[in-house]
Amino acid sequence: MAKRVGVDKWLFGVVLLLVLFGLVTVFSASAVMAKSTFGTPYYFMLRQGMWAVFGLIALSLLMQVDYRRYNNPKFVFTAVAVTMVLLIGVFAMRDSHNTHRWFRFGFVSFQPSELAKPTLVLFLAYFLQTRIHKMDDWRGTVLRAALPPILFIGLIVMEPDLGTAIVCAAVTGLMLYLAGMQLKYLGIGALASMPVLYYLLFRVPWRRARMLAFVNPEADPRGTGFHILQSLIAVGTGGLRGRGLMEGIQKLFYLPEPHTDFIFANICEELGLIGAVMVIALFVALGYRGLRAAYLSTDPFARFLAFGITCTVLIQAFFNMSVVIALVPTKGITLPFISFGGTSLFVMLASMGVLLNVTREID
Repeated sequence: MAKRVGVDKWLFGVVLLLVLFGLVTVFSASAVMAKSTFGTPYYFMLRQGMWAVFGLIALSLLMQVDYRRYNNPKFVFTAVAVTMVLLIGVFAMRDSHNTHRWFRFGFVSFQPSELAKPTLVLFLAYFLQTRIHKMDDWRGTVLRAALPPILFIGLIVMEPDLGTAIVCAAVTGLMLYLAGMQLKYLGIGALASMPVLYYLLFRVPWRRARMLAFVNPEADPRGTGFHILQSLIAVGTGGLRGRGLMEGIQKLFYLPEPHTDFIFANICEELGLIGAVMVIALFVALGYRGLRAAYLSTDPFARFLAFGITCTVLIQAFFNMSVVIALVPTKGITLPFISFGGTSLFVMLASMGVLLNVTREID
């Protein structure tokens, strides 16, 4: 198949639009809170802008690097080892809100669980590329492929960050299925995880409270149901066209985390159904171009790499939007490229650089 002269311009344009839109909406959602807390309405937007610049530089550099350079055991297993060390090392850091998720260096923080997602994709792409016809070997292929993801997911759950762990598990399952793993093995894995998931959701008090609030948020509107109800109010009052950019009310200390986990609710309130559909359309376009690259790639490593990166973005976006409109229980998952969060934005943009390089190889 003929080699493309340049990268996929449609994919590049969609990513750039998402980043620029994210900067605008982060400012809109956080300006009042930033002014009250830090004395300037630009605090969160400037920090997000800094990470956006770094991320776009990484994207520009990585889309020039031949993706085949990553198809090397030294690179892959070094990445796995470094990520493992970071996931373990974060427990030595001072906790924040009873969690161990960040390394903090002054005003800069780094979340290793964000790095775990592309590292898992890289490992699985490398490991599975030569084992497409050996997926019936559960011990030599399936178990060995699942071991690093299980270790990563276990450490992320312990932070605790169940939302990111679920994203990692979903991406792992989809990549194994793409490689040809039988559904019965996926079913066995799902059944084996059920007791653990049940314990995490229903035996951990604060998660159990979230589950009950998801079923009936009106039972405790000022407590466990507060997040869901305020999010639904924001979404519902937006109507078709919204209140207008910067005109949202729920972000004025009603809606928790309006610039991070619940930024999509603020988008719905200020830009209405039209704005929400536009955001969804951008993610659909990104998903189409990314999955198209995976489908057209003749190199198995490139196919797995493109598929895994694209699925990571789509799954995370789906979960974030689903939380906002109460389709799933509340989880701390950011909206890719849009929510405030430096590590997430930088890693996502770097991953897009790799995906864009893959698109050079297709028509």
